[in-house]
Amino acid sequence: MPIVKNVSRAVSQLLQSSGCGCGISIVPVRCIGVSPRQVASDASFHSVSFSESDHPRVLITGGLGQLGVGLAKLLRKHFGKNNVILSDIRKPADNVFYSGPFIYADILDYKNLREIVVNNRITWLFHYSALLSAVGEANVPLARAVNITGLHNVLDIAAEHNLRLFVPSTIGAFGPTSPRDPTPDLCIQRPRTIYGVSKVHAELMGEYYHYRYGLDFRCLRYPGIISADSQPGGGTTDYAVQIFHDAMKTGKFQCNLKPDTRLPMMYIDDCLRATLEVMEAPAEALSMRTYNISAMSFTPEELAQEVQKHVPELQVTYNVDEVRQAIADSWPMNFDDGNARRDWGWKHDYDLPELVTTMFSFLGSDSRIAQAN
Repeated sequence: MPIVKNVSRAVSQLLQSSGCGCGISIVPVRCIGVSPRQVASDASFHSVSFSESDHPRVLITGGLGQLGVGLAKLLRKHFGKNNVILSDIRKPADNVFYSGPFIYADILDYKNLREIVVNNRITWLFHYSALLSAVGEANVPLARAVNITGLHNVLDIAAEHNLRLFVPSTIGAFGPTSPRDPTPDLCIQRPRTIYGVSKVHAELMGEYYHYRYGLDFRCLRYPGIISADSQPGGGTTDYAVQIFHDAMKTGKFQCNLKPDTRLPMMYIDDCLRATLEVMEAPAEALSMRTYNISAMSFTPEELAQEVQKHVPELQVTYNVDEVRQAIADSWPMNFDDGNARRDWGWKHDYDLPELVTTMFSFLGSDSRIAQAN
């Protein structure tokens, strides 16, 4: 099939460059014609002994990306270490491997993924495998395979085994014809990236499976996520992470977006907490399947000014990447997340000053800040 030509080389290159933790593997992509309610007659069943618990049994796909490891840590605190299984197709670092259960899981291998769900008695599935915006534009066929074919496998397995399924969406699910300031939950969505198109597809398919098959599908549209735990990957908003690393290492930062490009952003702790809260919310409290969530909205210039309060000598220049700028210009400037705040009590903790202080604290910049002050 054309979609998997030269996939071995593409996977190797993209995983090295993006750090996206995509759950993809070097295998032929098969068209899965399995009904969501079809009995899994060809799965390999094994007798596995686990302690009985009222806690969910959790699987996280694409777990070595920006959010998976942090989510696993949060969920293990709530549900117990052995009830949360992190998965990916890449080899985890030692600290990740020994922090709790880890398993190889390829979202393009339907049978293998189904066996994992059955053998480990999974009840909640967090599906984080995806190619991000800029990386996806560099390899559309691969992004289509991972973001869409992989999603279909997950949807069918989740419906077949009555799982509670979380699939993240993004500000990239909107396009230039969407209202941008603010952007409501329900409006025109015409994204112009394969990443955005695949996320709109995921939102609609999840909603369809909910109404057609009763799947407990839940989805949040994430803004740009800022974390000190991972290196910048292939996202358009990654400048907001790179600036901290550059401020620490060289004192010079070159931004690939225009200084006045306003985008909604969120610190990772708020993002992970929101994800757990929406999954724990009573079904009757949810008026929709996909919600916007937001915390703050800023421009590169505003972020740089806040960073310079801690590192006054930071030099900031702008060398605009036209591809990323075009993507950013089609995205929301502010998210309207009123429905999330009303339905299940969403409330953020981090505004811009708290975000910057926390990032420097985690990156070990105390001595530099002391010198600057």
